[in-house]
Amino acid sequence: MRPSARHAKKLTALEQATGWRYQIVATNITRLHRLAGSHHPQWLDALHRSHAGVENRVRTNKAMGLNNLPSNDWTVNQGWVLTCNIAADLSCWTRHDQPDLAHAEPETLRYRLLHLPAELTTHARQRRLSIPDTWPWADAFTLCWQRLNTLPTAT
Repeated sequence: MRPSARHAKKLTALEQATGWRYQIVATNITRLHRLAGSHHPQWLDALHRSHAGVENRVRTNKAMGLNNLPSNDWTVNQGWVLTCNIAADLSCWTRHDQPDLAHAEPETLRYRLLHLPAELTTHARQRRLSIPDTWPWADAFTLCWQRLNTLPTAT
């Protein structure tokens, strides 16, 4: 592949001479059963590149709190990983079908949804959330709030 500006400093002499960046993928996949063409190197390269989506989710989960690991206590680590995974799942689930939030990074979600200029009040044993009409993401937050309220109560 053509080297990007990020990789330009680390090119070998051969890569600088040819203008191409070379990389190695080590795998024990020789052929996938009943999948024509899966023994070709191009197919293996495409399979390897599709894994980038997983790496993107790992990066965003780290931004959701996994960077705070490890602790000295195994139980604390288990609880923290579970909490971060729930937060990542909820963030994906609540922004589903919202075009301006569909591919938003965790920082954007924090700014638009979690730093809410609202007032939560209780009157006559009912909670009321008042969001200013001028806040640009009021509809997005309201939709997220409605989705979260449709979840079944934990038992």
